[in-house]
Amino acid sequence: MNSKIIHQINKVVMGEILFDEPMKNHTTFGIGGPASCFVHPQDTNDLINLLKLAYEQNLPVFFIGSGSNILVSDDGFDGIVISLKKNFSNLEITKTGEISAESGVLLGHLVNQAINAGLKGMENLAGIPGTVGGAIKMNASAYGYEISREFISAEVISMSGERKSYSSKDISFSYRHSTFNENEIIISTKFKCKFGSQTRIKYQKQKVSEKRRASQPLGVRSAGSIFKNPPHSPAGYLIDKANFKGIKHGGAEISTKHANFIINNNNASSEDVIHLISKIQNVVSDNDNIKLELEIKLLGFSNDIMEKLKYV
Repeated sequence: MNSKIIHQINKVVMGEILFDEPMKNHTTFGIGGPASCFVHPQDTNDLINLLKLAYEQNLPVFFIGSGSNILVSDDGFDGIVISLKKNFSNLEITKTGEISAESGVLLGHLVNQAINAGLKGMENLAGIPGTVGGAIKMNASAYGYEISREFISAEVISMSGERKSYSSKDISFSYRHSTFNENEIIISTKFKCKFGSQTRIKYQKQKVSEKRRASQPLGVRSAGSIFKNPPHSPAGYLIDKANFKGIKHGGAEISTKHANFIINNNNASSEDVIHLISKIQNVVSDNDNIKLELEIKLLGFSNDIMEKLKYV
């Protein structure tokens, strides 16, 4: 990033700016080279000013939440990474059950506050990492519940700095997908939940948390589920069936607890993880004629690797 661009960014942004910032410090995988520029916008105006500058200068932009669903190349990212987690974290719940949450709110915090207010539904998402913005965009789901079920509206900003609003009628949701425009960033959302028995809600949260602890490798460096579940067969089952649990490459290992998790056991490189991802895809394709689709986001990789992994 040249000195002229650096000067312009420093001029228009009031929030925290980090240049050549290692992305491994901002991902749950603990993997990733430097981003040319990493920004915590101070507020919405700050974000708009930064996006307008990036748009005018044709600078690549990538948004990150809590870094729980992403693999960043060891070569880093030659562009601007924007995080809303630090300063877009306001959460309000009304007496009528309406939740207003900025995109940087951690999903776990939203779940706990909804439970404390006696609202039901969100407890099914207990234990899912990430922020509210990422959760609604990817339609986070667990145990038959999808966050989009309670969705009312969202406010977004386009890459050119234009502010827009969408209602539930404007957006369609499906498994791990929504029709939010890829060139727009969600800055806030609204949900409407129904009230229920707090005893039952807390019991359901406990059940969900126990299932997650029993089936997933928690407390280790990973990016969560690597692949989306294809129709009819969970990805973890297909990988396990191929006897891939515990297979290692460099510092990366396919979890022995849940085969759809890859763990950074020993300073794994992004190449270590990509090797295992590619191997899994190839074997499952040969064995079951199923091409597993990535659930995690990739950043900073070459077009050859993206094409090889059929990343979309």
